[in-house]
Amino acid sequence: MADAPEDDPKPARAGARLRHDLRTPINQIIGYSEMLDEDASEAGNTKASEDLRRIVAAARAMLGLVDRIPDELGPARAAVAPPAASPRAPESMPGRVPAPKPAEPALGESAPRSGRRPAAPLPPPDDAPGPATLAIRAAVSKPVAGTGTLLVVDDNELNRDMLSRRLRSRGYAVVTAEDGQKALDLVKAQRFDLILLDIMMPVLSGLDVLKVIRNRYTVAELPIIMATAKDQGTDVVEALTLGANDYVTKPFDFPVVLARTETQLNLKRAMEEIKRLANALEKRNRFIKQTFGRYLSEEVVDRLLETPEGLRLGGEKREVTLLLADLRGFTALADRYTPEQVVRVLNKYLGTMADLIVGHQGTIDEFIGDAILAIFGAPEGRPDDAARACACAAAMQLAMQDVNAFNRAEGLPEVEMGIALNTGQVIVGNIGSQTRAKYGVVGSHVNLAGRIEGFTVGGQVLAAASTVAKAAEVVETGQRVTFQAKGFKEPIDVYDLVAVGAPWNVRLPSRDDHLEPLRPELAVTVAVLEGKQMSDITFEGTLRRASASAALLVVPRALRAFTNLRLRLKDETGAVRPGDLYAKVASAEPDADRGVVVRFTSADPEVMDVLRQSLAGSSAPA
Repeated sequence: MADAPEDDPKPARAGARLRHDLRTPINQIIGYSEMLDEDASEAGNTKASEDLRRIVAAARAMLGLVDRIPDELGPARAAVAPPAASPRAPESMPGRVPAPKPAEPALGESAPRSGRRPAAPLPPPDDAPGPATLAIRAAVSKPVAGTGTLLVVDDNELNRDMLSRRLRSRGYAVVTAEDGQKALDLVKAQRFDLILLDIMMPVLSGLDVLKVIRNRYTVAELPIIMATAKDQGTDVVEALTLGANDYVTKPFDFPVVLARTETQLNLKRAMEEIKRLANALEKRNRFIKQTFGRYLSEEVVDRLLETPEGLRLGGEKREVTLLLADLRGFTALADRYTPEQVVRVLNKYLGTMADLIVGHQGTIDEFIGDAILAIFGAPEGRPDDAARACACAAAMQLAMQDVNAFNRAEGLPEVEMGIALNTGQVIVGNIGSQTRAKYGVVGSHVNLAGRIEGFTVGGQVLAAASTVAKAAEVVETGQRVTFQAKGFKEPIDVYDLVAVGAPWNVRLPSRDDHLEPLRPELAVTVAVLEGKQMSDITFEGTLRRASASAALLVVPRALRAFTNLRLRLKDETGAVRPGDLYAKVASAEPDADRGVVVRFTSADPEVMDVLRQSLAGSSAPA
């Protein structure tokens, strides 16, 4: 074996280079022999198959000898002259493999007199396949139809040919590249499912190619298997650090190459399927949020999507603040307008209010016609639930100005809204059947919220004492009213909400109840409403003063605060005029004229025309 040149900057790698150069043709002998062996076995040519296997065994034995070549090829030592009777070729003769060193002396024998202990013999190469390799070979012993396009990169033509032919025989589409730059050009031009990349190549090494590809593709998007010699451990570590998926060593054990290739392709397919399912799930969740988000709050939708318990029937008891809003006199309004107009009024109103409720972190439980029931404190509770509910109610009343501006511009009727707030223990959760359920709330405090809402007039927010107590630090209230609610033994205290402080800083506009005298005064027939039903109680009365939203009603009997009334105007002859006027008793305390103030909740246009005429008569000069 020739000595390393003196000007070689890395003589320690000369042996590694020599091993690489010797392994390449031997690996090709093994690869082509195994290919021919497969063909012979399929053709039933046992004799040829046995000969080919002997060739493979001899080649592998030769590889064992090549593996014994050391990295460092120092100057050859002078050979001791052999006896004349048995001449031998000098060890330094080119083309000759050095003879094996003498065996180490047996135990008890002395070392040679030179004082130098002979080097220990190199262990014989262990080329016998281990249990893992045998298992892999057994798993891929039968040809399998592969799927995918592979790129084989190697600067040796025979290596490329041998590996690509064997992979094509298993069903893969194979493209080859003879150097690193050609490989990068191919990767840029077309899509590959996997790359088999040789590490040791001139100009642009496999590691350089790996760095460039990993800047564009992740390990999941484009698997790369590095091909390396057995003794290139540092290169393997660097390749794995740079993002290689796996590696195979030369000489290629094709069943191992095939198994690792298919493993990486299966992982790639699995990752692609996971990504596809994740995208489908994201699309599904987005659709659910867009669809059900129109009916449920985002918190409820998230709970349905993220937790296994989200869809289970059942509930829990917790303290919440309920907000119930309703339009005044909407039923009568709906009878006077077309369905299209009614729906436009509702959609503008409900859309505006829904945005405000969600913006204040409330949960919209349901729309009930023109009514809205919202929950503050479920499914997620917060310390300021009651205060946020108050702020939301005030903001909703202020937003009615924009709603009515839209209605006026569209030629639609103006509307008014009353809001009730109540805080207490309720049951919240998924309520219904296995096939149809909703996130809802039940309990006596839901009923109480409904009772309180029934006492409100347009533009008013009535808050139960329980709500005011929870939000006392930020709310400003007006008149306190006590009433007896149907179904409740104890009297109920409610407060007229005036304003909510920081951080919301909202104030309701003050109601102008300045009443002008009516000329002439208007005679009316009064009927008392109990809930939504008309009672048998009727009597006569007179409207003496009025404004656009309220009036002073004089009647011969006492009326409780919040009593709902239906008024029908009479003409000069005592005949009942067309149209109804619905009103609510604002206060049970009579004024100096011995009448009570009633606030209008709904009025037919013809009734308002008569009121305006009487108000105009009072302002006309005498």
